[in-house]
Amino acid sequence: MNLESIFKLKENGTNLRTEITAGITTFMTMAYILAVNPSVLSASGMDSGAVFTATAIASMIGTLLMSFLANYPFALAPGMGLNAYFSYTVVLAMGYSWQTALTAVFIEGIVFIALSVTDVREAIFNAIPYNLKSAVSVGIGLFIAFIGLQNAKIVIAGPTLVTLFSVDGYNLAHNVTTATFNNVGITVLLAIIGVIITGILVVKNVKGNILLGILITWLLGVICQISGLYVPNPELGFYNLLPDFSNGLSIPDISPIMFKLDFSNIFSIDFVVVMAAFLFVDMFDTIGTLIGVSSKAKMLDSEGKLPRIKGALLSDAIGTCLGALLGTSTVTTFVESASGVTEGGRTGLTSLTTAILFGLSLFLSPIFLAIPAFATAPALIVVGFYMFTNIINIKFDDAADAIPSYICIIAMPFFYSISEGISMGVITYVIMNVVKGKYKKITPLMYILALLFILKYLFL
Repeated sequence: MNLESIFKLKENGTNLRTEITAGITTFMTMAYILAVNPSVLSASGMDSGAVFTATAIASMIGTLLMSFLANYPFALAPGMGLNAYFSYTVVLAMGYSWQTALTAVFIEGIVFIALSVTDVREAIFNAIPYNLKSAVSVGIGLFIAFIGLQNAKIVIAGPTLVTLFSVDGYNLAHNVTTATFNNVGITVLLAIIGVIITGILVVKNVKGNILLGILITWLLGVICQISGLYVPNPELGFYNLLPDFSNGLSIPDISPIMFKLDFSNIFSIDFVVVMAAFLFVDMFDTIGTLIGVSSKAKMLDSEGKLPRIKGALLSDAIGTCLGALLGTSTVTTFVESASGVTEGGRTGLTSLTTAILFGLSLFLSPIFLAIPAFATAPALIVVGFYMFTNIINIKFDDAADAIPSYICIIAMPFFYSISEGISMGVITYVIMNVVKGKYKKITPLMYILALLFILKYLFL
């Protein structure tokens, strides 16, 4: 295989070592999905072992599609938030079976393929003004930094909605009494140390700084466990940091959930609403991620468009369909791809590396699942900084453009949603510019998007 001719490494200003390092880094920052997705979807009654296998295979296939259809360094996997909606809203709250929920995801994917082939999704991407595109990147930076702070438990729930960690505060927020310094406390300290170490590596321009930060933080945790400073407490979600090979390297059986679609409810109004919710969140999370990560990587052209976007969108759509058939919730482009881009990843070789690691995770799951959230949290926090620097590309001299950008930025972390940030940004952009009398500045599609977003808030 001639990697240069396939991925055009020199043309994209990268090399084999950089791409592989970036792919490993992306995988390390999103490997948590292999542990979290089975936990979330099992709440709907699905077999957790089968979901693990489906998650790994769907992530591998989706990311491979991105590699070869688009030649971009973006990785795909079942999305967080969408999996929670799948289990806790569609199945547990609305009473649908998980088979019906998988069917909604599958049909959503079919609709996405149609929208991608007919250039509708590409048109939406291109219609968003450059200022808002830059704001999306900044907002995603704050959003993933916030995720990192939460994963590390540096930020916890409190009287002010969120507050700085304390053992007593953690016990109160989680209604437990067993949290101590030796489980949650030490991991918070290790995460903070990990941020400092990763920051130092960045300052020193050490190649692979994000990945090294993850590995060093994990190694420090292992040392703390061996010395007795860290004591695992599975009931609180603090597990053994050493890989567990007690069950060997066998792959969990996927048959309990594979090809288990149920089309009996597809003509009900509730089903259409469920499918539309999956469709909306996935569409604008994906567009937001593509905008944010590609902006930071300087992949957008002079008109703010992303070349080969059709391949990227098709990868997402096909991945969603195949994921539903395998037995997992919506497959989407992961914002953690920013970690690989930050490491210098610029081509599909980065995503190919990530895809291969997802495949290997089927056989080496004990190793990958041993990487704790507090070790990947520093990577997300530092990557958030990298994406936040895109704020210099926002023009603040025109308030009609600047205010929507500001609202877009703050909405993402505060509403815990990329798509909500885009919604708020688009609505306020149209309103502000209409009020200012700049009707012609707004494209017809922006008017349509703003109206659809308003209707969503009114009726969904």
